[in-house]
Amino acid sequence: MHVVGRAEIRISSNSTPRRYNPFMPSPLTRRFTLQDLRAARQSAGRVAMLTCYDFTTAQLMQRAGVPSLLVGDSAASVILGHESTLPVSLDFMIELTAAVRRGAPLALLIGDMPFGSYQGSVGQGVNNVCRMVKLSGCDGVKLEVAEGHLKLVRRLADAGVAIVAHLGLRPQAVGLLGGYRYQGRTADEAMRIVTLAQRMEKAGAAALLLEAVPAVVAKAVVDRTTLPVIGCGAGKHCHGSVVVTPDLLGWTARKPRFVPDLGDPGRPIDEIFGEYVRRINEKLYPADEHDYEMPSDQQADFAARLKG
Repeated sequence: MHVVGRAEIRISSNSTPRRYNPFMPSPLTRRFTLQDLRAARQSAGRVAMLTCYDFTTAQLMQRAGVPSLLVGDSAASVILGHESTLPVSLDFMIELTAAVRRGAPLALLIGDMPFGSYQGSVGQGVNNVCRMVKLSGCDGVKLEVAEGHLKLVRRLADAGVAIVAHLGLRPQAVGLLGGYRYQGRTADEAMRIVTLAQRMEKAGAAALLLEAVPAVVAKAVVDRTTLPVIGCGAGKHCHGSVVVTPDLLGWTARKPRFVPDLGDPGRPIDEIFGEYVRRINEKLYPADEHDYEMPSDQQADFAARLKG
């Protein structure tokens, strides 16, 4: 007997009860592409993204309907136990990205370029990014960018590489930024982020990723560019959201404030992934409680500069 809406479903008197979950994961059935991400911006949709570092988890994520995956250099911390993202090598990141590609062939897959692999020169950066794309099978590459990377982004875009330009908190630059602190606290910082986002679009970036910035800053970027914007602790105005998967699953010692609480961590992992996708699709996450704040005086200054 099927009882819709109850906590359990009994198929027959001899069957073992199983939980009824109205939001069971829906597997990906076709390839999710950069064009789909662009379409989400045009249709005011929202796209879920998670970090992934291995074949088996990638399979679970594709089964749960996670449309886009980031093989982040956060693997340095959550996989290898380093205190920062700096130690991982390009070869290591290529191997992880290739494994995720094999596990989730239908997902939009973004590979992360590690520290030291593109900072030396434009030529070095182009060669290493092309190596990542060729050997891993990723659909695009994420770079933590500053003004000095505009020429590199332009060269890569001319070569046909989809670049996700990472702004805001840049973990590879924590020494320069003074630690893991959210960015865009002041009007000056916020304006630099908005200006750099616009310049990255002109240089040919395919998408933007904003990490740990106030929602008002993310909205300004969304309003002043035409690119899809993925937020990581950047509020509800972004077209997609990404979090570090071990943070989402409660496996890390300290969970960032912007990571959602999805309830019982003892549920099957694919159900947790499916719930994450659902909340983003239905615009339940991120919510105001996940935002970083800009002081009111700085917010007023920032608003005045945007109008000017």
